[in-house]
Amino acid sequence: MVLTDEEVRALCVNNPDMVIAIIKSLEARIAELEARLGQNSRNSSRPPSSDVFIRPKSQRISGVRRAGGQEGHPGSTLRQVDCPDIIVDHKVDTCDNCGLSLTSVSAVRVERRQVFDIPPLKILVTEHRAETKQCPCCQSVVRARFPRGVRRAVQYGLYLRAFIVYLLVFQLIPYDRIATLFRDLFGHPVGKGTMVNIVKSCYEDLDEAESVIRGLLRDGSVLHADETGFRIDGKIEWLHVASTSLLTWYGHHKRRGLEAMRSYGIMSRFTGIMVHDFWKPYFSFRSGHALCNAHLARELQGITEAFGQEWSSLLKDLVHKAKKKVDDARDKREDRLDSLLLTGFESEYTRIMELGMEENLEGVLRKGKRGPLKQTRAKNLLDRCNEYRKQILSFMYDFRIPFDNNQAERDIRMVRLHEKISGTTRSQEGADWFCRIRGYISTCRKNDQPVLNSLVNAFEGRPFIPVSAH
Repeated sequence: MVLTDEEVRALCVNNPDMVIAIIKSLEARIAELEARLGQNSRNSSRPPSSDVFIRPKSQRISGVRRAGGQEGHPGSTLRQVDCPDIIVDHKVDTCDNCGLSLTSVSAVRVERRQVFDIPPLKILVTEHRAETKQCPCCQSVVRARFPRGVRRAVQYGLYLRAFIVYLLVFQLIPYDRIATLFRDLFGHPVGKGTMVNIVKSCYEDLDEAESVIRGLLRDGSVLHADETGFRIDGKIEWLHVASTSLLTWYGHHKRRGLEAMRSYGIMSRFTGIMVHDFWKPYFSFRSGHALCNAHLARELQGITEAFGQEWSSLLKDLVHKAKKKVDDARDKREDRLDSLLLTGFESEYTRIMELGMEENLEGVLRKGKRGPLKQTRAKNLLDRCNEYRKQILSFMYDFRIPFDNNQAERDIRMVRLHEKISGTTRSQEGADWFCRIRGYISTCRKNDQPVLNSLVNAFEGRPFIPVSAH
């Protein structure tokens, strides 16, 4: 409702207390809106891609040092190898001066120069010929067997198929560009339908590996979880990740919350400590919980910048101070912090919360009989830090628990990039293929397994099977 000028004047005369309340409410609302405008990836949960690019001003002082590499910088260059793949001898046959033959004269010195290059790119065609013979004794017809996997008159080999899957699912190169790449580099275009069938075959061959990864994640002690939007056939769905330092699993669902998480059969049966970014549905599971302090630190930074409050800055310093003590203890091969140190951190946390309550006595934007109270962003974060103190500080009590959820965020970041490079996934089936294969490749890399060979092994029916979650 918009008041007229006369109504505002009358209100100022008859009910000045209400005018004061309205002004304070509007001030709080303006502060909240300005805080939203000031959000970026450094002080909130917004992704870096949402930031407005501003070219940073160079901090370099002009004239102090010349541009480029400085004196004493080690640099890097090609160095000769002891065992080259190919050796080409350039002989001296005759004397340039008198024309005498020197073929039988030993060289007094040999100068070595090495050229690093790649061999000419071409597709190697191997023809398998299987004989059929008739035994002259018993007249039986005997046929030679083709190697395992050689089933058709013409087909692509394991390494080429693995290479296509690697380019599509790990390097995130679209189908059309891969067809162009094969045509330009090998003079042999590969059809999109062929590539689709290759990816489908790889997906089917990884069923056992995915099942093992699910089981190890479910039975582990610490699990990282995260989710992000994922376009399938032009519609927004959700991609979920569950991971550890050695395992990665991806799944997609039309829903973001409990319905999706329960359908995967991992989080609903997990009983260890789940690390996440404070998405409410995670707390519905019976596992323990730990909150990402890197995510929290960004939000605290946002409150400090937008509202000028002291408690948020102090809490950010506190969690980083606790992290430093934990890191120092780990370096000394200790498995816990001193009890007096823990008590000190807890007491300081309590004092910061009390300061926060003092700074947010008027942290309510709207009061009414219907619906929940509308609070400022600062008050909402303060309430969360009060309620979930144990989950925020869990990393300093149990050294198995990490300070942040960066593991899951790293695992999901490149999958998010897939949408920007290749556009939407065209079908639910294609999304299934992508999630399973990408999870397998990520797991192989975490276990220092060569990716291309691991994909070849998968096509041969013996994929890499992890044995541990950590």
